Amino acid sequence: MDGFSDENRRMESAALDSELVASEMARLEIETPSWGFGDSGTRFKIFEWPGAARNIYEKIEDAALVHRLTGVCPRVAIHIPWDYVDDFAKLKNYAAEQGIGIGAVNPNLFQDDMYKLGSLCHPSEKVRNAAIAHVKECIDIAKEVGSSVISLWLADGTNYAGQDSIRERKHRLEESLSEIYRNMPEDMRLLIEYKFFEPAFYHTDLPDWGTAYIMSIKLGDRAQVLVDLGHHAQGTNIEQIVSTLIDERKLGGFHFNNRKYADDDLIVGSINPFELFCIFAELRWGIEDPQRAETTRRVAFMLDQSHNIESKIEAMLISVENIQIAHAKAWLIDKEKLEQAQQQGDVLGAHRVVAEAFNTDVRPILRDFRKRKGLPEDPIDEYRKGGYEQVRATSRRK
Repeated sequence: MDGFSDENRRMESAALDSELVASEMARLEIETPSWGFGDSGTRFKIFEWPGAARNIYEKIEDAALVHRLTGVCPRVAIHIPWDYVDDFAKLKNYAAEQGIGIGAVNPNLFQDDMYKLGSLCHPSEKVRNAAIAHVKECIDIAKEVGSSVISLWLADGTNYAGQDSIRERKHRLEESLSEIYRNMPEDMRLLIEYKFFEPAFYHTDLPDWGTAYIMSIKLGDRAQVLVDLGHHAQGTNIEQIVSTLIDERKLGGFHFNNRKYADDDLIVGSINPFELFCIFAELRWGIEDPQRAETTRRVAFMLDQSHNIESKIEAMLISVENIQIAHAKAWLIDKEKLEQAQQQGDVLGAHRVVAEAFNTDVRPILRDFRKRKGLPEDPIDEYRKGGYEQVRATSRRK
């Protein structure tokens, strides 16, 4: 009888775990990037993809298709001026007709000739003011399209020692960000992204999470840090950064991608799925902390990937599934067992609890979740069989 009782308890526990995972899956929302649906490349070559989106309206069509197939991508991020239109109210309405909304607005402070020596940190006040004006324009666009997030990345830095004063550039950045922050409405957040190198080679003005954190602290509660998984040196423990920012209530969002060597912008989870899983574990602990649950629930999950040689929409679908799998596995960690092992100093016992969740095949749970929502059980297979790519290749001939 005891054996049967143990087995029943295990089955009940597994059922409860599945329900918890399904409940959290229903909360998960992933924002797709408009730029991920168009042709892109490296400094060596741009390979055109048949049917790739040619403008923001076609990008919205593709983002809407990803949402219809997955059920978890209700918004698409836009990049200005790449996605600039004369009538943003019309764009917002078009997105709504397609069943999605406009997400984060991303200013472009790295392509104009005047930004050769920087944007918000530039030694020229005239250039700094132009950069600030562009971000203010993006704030107005965000208001018009119903977005509550400005996602800000700078290419600012120097190539040679002595080229400029590092401290003065920091002061300029603080002043510029303060001006931007004062012009944001109360319901809008500024997510500050960092990158430890590239395109500047000697020093970068926002090189790490610590600098972005300092800036966000000086600005206020509506300024937070954005973590791009590709923007770290080899061997960096990204989940530790995530944990620290959660604890400080300063984690604002992610740009999900993966990298082998540097900022490769590969499909998230394609290189290091265990790292992605550990990141979602830290997010879970933040959600289960009553003091940090509210800010952790508001963390924005955004894809930021450059699909150069692969199918744009299929790459996005795989990315979404990889995130869902990592997210689901994180909620399967036996928290009680883990904490007990940690308290007892059972090093490998604790690790085994985490590894057991990571090694669990959650695809049946994911398929059941999709079935309940009336979604394709395999969105990628549905996309391949549905002829979506062929239709786009025909209708979007260049």
